[in-house]
Amino acid sequence: MRPILLLLLLMTAGLAGSPALAQSMTLCRAKPGLLELGAPLPVARKAVAERKQLRIIALGSSSTSGYGASNPAFAYPTQLRIGLEKALPGVDIEVINRGIGGQDVEEMAARMRTEMQHNPASLVIWQTGTNAAIRQMPLEKFDKTLRSGLALGKSLGADFVLMNLQYVPAVVAAPDKEAYERVMADAAKDYAAGLFRRFDIMQAWYQDGMPYAQFVQLDGLHLNDFGQKCIGKLLTRSILGALTGP
Repeated sequence: MRPILLLLLLMTAGLAGSPALAQSMTLCRAKPGLLELGAPLPVARKAVAERKQLRIIALGSSSTSGYGASNPAFAYPTQLRIGLEKALPGVDIEVINRGIGGQDVEEMAARMRTEMQHNPASLVIWQTGTNAAIRQMPLEKFDKTLRSGLALGKSLGADFVLMNLQYVPAVVAAPDKEAYERVMADAAKDYAAGLFRRFDIMQAWYQDGMPYAQFVQLDGLHLNDFGQKCIGKLLTRSILGALTGP
C-alpha cells in the first residue's frame, strides 16, 4: 500500500459515530496518571516561591513553533503561558518559544547553550523525538544526543521537562516508535527531568474514538488548532501539578 493511501485511511478511520461520541470528541482530556511528570521541578518552584517569576523556554521543532495552527495564539507554548497566568496570579510568567520547524535532537542540543544563556530560564520544555522516529535516527545516537543535551541544560541551572513523540499517522507508520519513547523515559528518569507523555495522551484520544481529523492536519503529522490548544492546556495542568504538589 502506498504511504499516501495509508495516511488517508488512517486519517479517516473512526469518523463515523454516535452524537454522544461526536460531542465527546470536542473535549480536551487525559487520565490523571498520564499528566504526572514524575519530577518535582525544584528550580521552577523556587523561582515562583521566592521571586514570583517563572521563565520557561519551549525548545523544539515545528509543533513547538506552532506550525499547523491557524493562529499563533493557539500554539501550545502560548496556551501554556495563558494557563499559567490564570492559575498563578501575581507571578510573572514568560514562555519563550524557540521552536524551529524540521529540527531534530542534534540541532536542538547544539543550540541549547546559546538559547539558555540568552534567556536564563528556570524551566526548559524540550519537545523532541518525532522527527527522529520518522527519519529513523539510530537509537544509540538519539539516546546519546538527548542525554548530552540534558546534562548540559541541567548544568546551566534549569529544570527540564521532555515532551515525547506525537501520536499521529506519520509516527504510527514509523517502525520502532515505542523504542524512542523508552529512550526518552529512561533519560528523563536518569536526569531527574519531567516527562510529558504526549504520545500516550494522544493515543488514548484515538483509542477512545477520537478520529485523527479531530487533532491532526491533513498532512498526517502536524497538530491542528484543537491538538495544539489541548496539548497546551494539558501541559499546563502537568506543570502546575509538579509545582504545587507535595
